[in-house]
Amino acid sequence: MSSGSSGSARSPGPDTNPLRSALTAFVSVAALAQIPVVSAHEATATGGITQGHGVAIALVGGVVLVASALLKRANHFTPTLALYGVFVGLLLTALGTILFEGLSPDPTYTASSMPFPRSWYQPLALSVGTAIGAGSLVAGRIRWPDRPRYALAGLLMGLWIAYPYLVPGSASDTHPLGYALVLTTPILVGYVLWTDAGDAIRTALRDRVARRFGIGTAVVLLLFFFGVTGYLSFFPEEGAPHEITVAVLPTIYQLVSWPTLEIAIPHIPLFLAVSPGQLLILGTLSGLIGLNGALIARQWRAEERAGLTEGTAGSAAVVGTCTCGCCGPLVAKIAGLVAGPAIAAPLYWVFVDPMSPLSALFVVGSQLLFAGSIIYAVQSARDLDLSVAVTPSD
Repeated sequence: MSSGSSGSARSPGPDTNPLRSALTAFVSVAALAQIPVVSAHEATATGGITQGHGVAIALVGGVVLVASALLKRANHFTPTLALYGVFVGLLLTALGTILFEGLSPDPTYTASSMPFPRSWYQPLALSVGTAIGAGSLVAGRIRWPDRPRYALAGLLMGLWIAYPYLVPGSASDTHPLGYALVLTTPILVGYVLWTDAGDAIRTALRDRVARRFGIGTAVVLLLFFFGVTGYLSFFPEEGAPHEITVAVLPTIYQLVSWPTLEIAIPHIPLFLAVSPGQLLILGTLSGLIGLNGALIARQWRAEERAGLTEGTAGSAAVVGTCTCGCCGPLVAKIAGLVAGPAIAAPLYWVFVDPMSPLSALFVVGSQLLFAGSIIYAVQSARDLDLSVAVTPSD
């Protein structure tokens, strides 16, 4: 395998084109960075950093990430070198996105911009939650009769969506059922992964490079989620007090209220808000993405014949990350800047508004998507190994 790859690497055609494309993209991004962009804050408050710098860094990160994957596939990069390139690209993309989000003006939405009355939320939540719960029980009974945990996971998703209207009013903010749903979700997800993919996960984590790649990816995504949701910020706010502030306040985050530690250090500047609910939900999401990354890294390094499995797991992680409810505010903000508030308002009210049932669907659905992609990738690899084992040799 190595001898064949070295031969192709010495041919001038395959080497020149990818490098030339990457260089062209880098120069284009550098030129884009020089285009003046309106900043959300004054240059003096942000050290001259603008939205354009965030866009440029994110685009450079995307180029590095894609180029590393393509060069690995063309056998110009070893799997280990490609993983380092992918991680650097991911880090730059996350950093650029956080800068863009932090420096962009926060859009405002009024009740008149709602695409439908808020009274529709209750029947929508109850109907969607009931349909998902009942459909999961039927699908689990027919498709996975020996794995009731899958039906239980779907039922849990339905309860997440319907919960705000099963326990109406302010009582839902501190109801034991809400805390039970939030606490049970990562436990159930962990149990499913341990049961159906535990051996493959342990094998991947024994690989030092794959383990580091998975942990690094999880940490970057955790910071990304905190940054784009506004719970971590390095940009000063106008009118904020100029002394260090530390407070613990009750904050509603995903179904129920949590004690939230808020730290503001204007001299850095730094703002951080952390609660048990945030750490549970965002930690679970980031950990699942990190496990996906560790499995992909292990497959790359082992040079397994699992191209379909590798692509499926990677695509699921990308789709899940982009559609995650945590990124809803960022999507609505980009839509508002690009297409105007007329386009962004429906996106906000349907997917971002805390009262919308679809916001909960995206949060818990992303967790099940990531867990499902891991199980599917592991099962596909097992099926491939089994088919190779039973194939008669010549």
